[in-house]
Amino acid sequence: MPTTRYREIAVAGSPREMGRQIGEAARDEIRGFAEIALERVNKTMRVSRERGLSIAARSTEFARGYSAEMLEELSGMAESSRVPFDELMLLQVRNQLRPEADAGCTSFSLAAPAAAGTIVAQNWDNDPVLDPFTIVLTRKPTGRPALVNLTQAGLIAYIGFNDAGIGVCLNTLPAPSREVGVPHYFTVRGIYEADSLAGAIDAVRRAERAIPANIMLATPQGPADLEVTLDGVHVLAGERGQVTHANHCKHPELLAVNAAFAELIESHPRQERIDKLLGATGGPLGLQAVKRALADHEGHPRSICRHPNDDPQTGFWQTVFSVVIEPGERRMHVSRGTPCEHPYETYVLT
Repeated sequence: MPTTRYREIAVAGSPREMGRQIGEAARDEIRGFAEIALERVNKTMRVSRERGLSIAARSTEFARGYSAEMLEELSGMAESSRVPFDELMLLQVRNQLRPEADAGCTSFSLAAPAAAGTIVAQNWDNDPVLDPFTIVLTRKPTGRPALVNLTQAGLIAYIGFNDAGIGVCLNTLPAPSREVGVPHYFTVRGIYEADSLAGAIDAVRRAERAIPANIMLATPQGPADLEVTLDGVHVLAGERGQVTHANHCKHPELLAVNAAFAELIESHPRQERIDKLLGATGGPLGLQAVKRALADHEGHPRSICRHPNDDPQTGFWQTVFSVVIEPGERRMHVSRGTPCEHPYETYVLT
């Protein structure tokens, strides 16, 4: 019977020490992810290996200016996994190769009075082939906040939370992009080094970015959503303790962007549906109500809980995992597969 839990790995120490520990513990997953990464990108568009490696190499210099320590961690990972450093950097810039179609997800952040506690959650709608390379990784860096990530092995950061009360979910945001810059996952890692909403915003704002992105946050200051473009970080604050997002721009200054980019996997209907579901109870939402919303099937198979369908570009995408994060409780709940069919398992930072 397939396991419903992702493999858990914990590391600690300096950046290079943590990288070596990750590379040794997750060698098979890192190698597997590196072997298929470009092939899966090429399911939706053609990118040569030479071009991919060129983008990775040029983006490395931007990353170095952002955080030499993060590159140290990747260097340690390359040493112990025996996956070349440039191959690891190719994983970090994967979404720069097809920035307008990386993942279609529905996310939200809740706090009082909208919820009984602080929650940030999402369905991760992507390529199910990535499941075997996904792990739950705890890092305890020297002199930095500890963090737990639900991530493909080899990435410098992904969805998760830190022990300073910040939780992070990630959505694609179709908007203008460029080939090279600080990889998105480096700015996400910068958020985990913050302990406030202001610090999280600064971690993104100070990067010379390559792609747009949407970052849903739970913070000690309350829910917030960052619509990130090449030119700015646009903050959507949680009204009455709630902020939601699918895959189109909502900030008033960015609405014109939507007309210039194709809608990503029924973003507007998913946005309307999640707003309706979260507002239906008329009172504070608990954990079970949040899970039910993420398992919703209105519009099936192109629903919040997404299933394979006949779309010629993204029909193979489905909800690979669903995650509900309670950063104040230092825990997250994850369904390995669609939440309508698989149980949520709980992972705790101790």
